[in-house]
Amino acid sequence: MELGQQDSLGPFWNGDKLIVKKLNYDFKNPELLNLALTQSGIDPTRNNERLEFVGDRVLGLTVAAMLYDMFPSEAEGELARRHAMLVSTETLADVALEIGLDKRVRHGHMTAGRVRHVWANAMEAVLGAIFLEAGFDSARCVIMNLWRDIAARDARAPKDAKSALQELVQKNTSGDLPKYEYLSTSGASHNPIFSVRVTAMNHQATGTGASKKEASTAAAAELLKILAI
Repeated sequence: MELGQQDSLGPFWNGDKLIVKKLNYDFKNPELLNLALTQSGIDPTRNNERLEFVGDRVLGLTVAAMLYDMFPSEAEGELARRHAMLVSTETLADVALEIGLDKRVRHGHMTAGRVRHVWANAMEAVLGAIFLEAGFDSARCVIMNLWRDIAARDARAPKDAKSALQELVQKNTSGDLPKYEYLSTSGASHNPIFSVRVTAMNHQATGTGASKKEASTAAAAELLKILAI
């Protein structure tokens, strides 16, 4: 099916304006939005990867400037931890769910561990599409509307999940450290998904990510949830 055909756009262009309402941005070119919502598993040549590349950079810069203004007394390290959380796969996937992108993304077969990565990638691609269509100010406004409340939730800069888990384990055991084990790599070679398992305090959790570091952090975050921290 060609990207411009009506059916490929789904209910979005048939009257459901949820995404437009949540974004507070109305695409002038529906082809561009459709491209942003097309994963490489559907079309290996015309997909959202290039838009995702652009959106990642626009999001990173906008969030950095936003945090600089919101937390004038925080040091670079604290801002960096906030930034890492706000541009993470988990936060991107949460925002994608909030605005309904999960129901619009066109994707091929994918494992359960990859679902949130696909949503996160689509979210970045949509931001990239807005930037290319309307410029930085429009993309910045969309990001500020969707991310500012998330940034304001934590009075203190969040700890890295791996650091928080290590502190917890050392506090409650005889000095043992969490043990991380690489499990597997899946997905395309240009967009791999790594899986890592962490073991600590007689519990285990698994995380996935676009790098082993990201997967380890996700695993640590899951184990912290299991331990009710």
